[in-house]
Amino acid sequence: MSAIDLHFNIVGEQSANPDIIILHGLFGMGKNWAPVAQALAGKYRILTVDLRNHGESPWTKNMTYPLMADDIAKLINSECSKPPIVIGHSMGGKVAMVFALKNPDKLVKLAVVDIAPVPYSHNYQNYLSAMMSLDISTVCRRSEAERALVEKLQDVNLVRFLLHNLRRGPDAGFFWQLNLSGLARNMDDLADFPGFDSDKVYQGNALFLTGANSDYVHAGHHAKIASLFKQPTFAIIEGAGHWVHTEQQNETIDQLHKFIRGNHQG
Repeated sequence: MSAIDLHFNIVGEQSANPDIIILHGLFGMGKNWAPVAQALAGKYRILTVDLRNHGESPWTKNMTYPLMADDIAKLINSECSKPPIVIGHSMGGKVAMVFALKNPDKLVKLAVVDIAPVPYSHNYQNYLSAMMSLDISTVCRRSEAERALVEKLQDVNLVRFLLHNLRRGPDAGFFWQLNLSGLARNMDDLADFPGFDSDKVYQGNALFLTGANSDYVHAGHHAKIASLFKQPTFAIIEGAGHWVHTEQQNETIDQLHKFIRGNHQG
């Protein structure tokens, strides 16, 4: 199966510095990272990417991490004049790690936000079921969709995040930008992490940035991370859960700035 062309937005101007590629998490899109991209863009060109089946990128039947890593390789080959810095959050962090392990010469640094290279038991089928059960043909206002989903999911902040994917079409009706059935079909692969031979090790600098209140990355994962990434730096952001970049945006930007500039202190 071949790589696809991904949609992306650009912030900043190309310079002598490497570009920065930002990869969002599950149910997200590149626009979610726009504030971080704006803050980092002073001397860098930032590409905020929509991964397959998300945002404005194409929908596909299959959605494995090796396939998504190939999408990023295709993007970099066509858009970047030199190896970039790659930043990924959650699902996007797994894509970034697989990309680095498959293509270690195609990036200069890697930053992974609140995810580890391990399988997870988190199950998002209830989110997908709630969104798929919503009859959007009868929805006239976004507030109606919000009320219906809050009834099912009991979390207004989560629902508002998911509803970033509900768009109004040219006929004034709504549609999902997410490929909900595609995500449901590939959820086992998305929860997993592919295996790599012992000689597949990323030797470059790698930052693993986690939220202190998140259960996605803990000290028990550090050995697995160190077995695949030989120069890992670990940093914890206090007061943040899994959505590190929104819950503690300024600290996230500060940590990424330090890492990008090469004087990260951990």
